[in-house]
Amino acid sequence: MSSPNLLYDAIAIDGPAASGKSTVARLLAERLNLIMVNSGEMYRAVTLAVMQHGVNPCDPITVADLVKTINLCCIVENGGSQILLDGEYPGSALRSDNVNAAVSAVAAVPEVRHLLVALQRGLLQHGDLVMEGRDIGSIVFPNTPYKIYIEASEEIRRQRRAAEGQTDSVGERDRQDSARKTSPLVVPDGAEVIDSSQMGIEEVVKTALGVLETRGWFDRESERNLV
Repeated sequence: MSSPNLLYDAIAIDGPAASGKSTVARLLAERLNLIMVNSGEMYRAVTLAVMQHGVNPCDPITVADLVKTINLCCIVENGGSQILLDGEYPGSALRSDNVNAAVSAVAAVPEVRHLLVALQRGLLQHGDLVMEGRDIGSIVFPNTPYKIYIEASEEIRRQRRAAEGQTDSVGERDRQDSARKTSPLVVPDGAEVIDSSQMGIEEVVKTALGVLETRGWFDRESERNLV
């Protein structure tokens, strides 16, 4: 999915939980002056709303009904996207244990994904962006040539989660996200796979920059000037 006016492009960073994709996306955004979009925060915001309304996250019909009523919007601020729930940024509540435990179930609801994919695609009107998530290269921007899939072993990812003070099971998240019918976690067609298990973050970023160079990211300005 490309921008209608062809002015802006998206870099898609996909991968499982704790693979390092969020950090890589943030550093790429800083170094390339891009808008950074953490799509996971959007799903966490919907999950938080589900919890606040006392809805069972494993009841897809009730979750789908709730999605029609919540006040959710996404803005660009200080070089990144911000998800607002009822006009406010939820902050640390997005990382609560309850949200961690329920987000995969909520994210599997088709109505949730349809709503958030539309919000994610709409952000491209604001400028070039790097977006990380689990279906960015496969569903949100399937036509972008700038696709990177970052993976790491389950043990390494479990250690990273523990170091962050998080208690959710990365293995269970992987299984739920890969098994859902709507927008499952997959390696997108045409994505370059980077295994970060034995790499430092700077090495991963350098490798990602090399992928972007090979795929022509840095040649875009001259191409645009010819339009």
